[in-house]
Amino acid sequence: MFKRDDLTGLALGGNKIRNMEYIFGDLLDQGCDSVITTAGVQSNMCRSAAAAASHLGLKSVLLLRGSGNEERQGNLLLDELLGADIRFINTQDPYDSRVPIWLEEVKQELLSKGHRPYILHLTAITSTIATIAYVDASEELVVQFDKLDLEPDYLFLTVGSGITMSGLVLGLKHLGRTIRVVGISGSAQTEFLSERIVGYANQAAEMLGLPTKVNTNDFTIHDQYIGPGYGLPYTPVITAIQKVAQLEGILLDPVYTGKCMSGLIDQIELGKLSRKHCVVFLHSGGVPSLFHQHKTITSQIMKS
Repeated sequence: MFKRDDLTGLALGGNKIRNMEYIFGDLLDQGCDSVITTAGVQSNMCRSAAAAASHLGLKSVLLLRGSGNEERQGNLLLDELLGADIRFINTQDPYDSRVPIWLEEVKQELLSKGHRPYILHLTAITSTIATIAYVDASEELVVQFDKLDLEPDYLFLTVGSGITMSGLVLGLKHLGRTIRVVGISGSAQTEFLSERIVGYANQAAEMLGLPTKVNTNDFTIHDQYIGPGYGLPYTPVITAIQKVAQLEGILLDPVYTGKCMSGLIDQIELGKLSRKHCVVFLHSGGVPSLFHQHKTITSQIMKS
């Protein structure tokens, strides 16, 4: 069973659109007229921020990790179509100590031009706001489960930064649901992600005034499906994308949801899951990456 967060609207949707609803609410409450954010060249988050800004008539500045020579494809193409002010920064490390400095420099530039800028950086307070968006989503899920008279055993989703998972773990635990949230990592190791998820969840609980606290026993993360690295698809991932496309007419991406589906399929083949289990798969979007990775995907399809 799919939870279709790839259909959340605005520029091909995805889980980041839920985040933007809350983040841009905070932005508008502060009287800002522009947003500055940063991530990789093919970032779903940057594309979503540019879409939200465009929709609201605000300026967006994207500091993308890259050289500027990258192919105008996938999310980068959409960023340009959405009218974002795109700039490139010389790092591939999202935790590079220079990134906050570069963000602040752009903020000062916009201030000097009369703008009221908002820095959207998911290592700062906006991570807590984004987590709350998925606490809200957990309530939506529970309403849908009850309407369908379902009590699912597992909720599978891809883990990137851990924000989506942290909100769902907190929300479902607070609502007293026993569904096990299982994350398939797209890049980072379990220990690193677990610490971040607990931190995000408990910061969100504090902001919301919830008594519920999250610990590492409340969820499961598998990091054995990362493959050769972040954003690098491999055979089981492309096979999973093909299988879902042909059986369901649903498109997954090679960076996140394809890896999650390949992990889910492997868990079934290992006997960890069976037909007696009710599994919900959160489709968190990311479809533009299909086009960015078209050469790798096409090569694999032709070999099969």
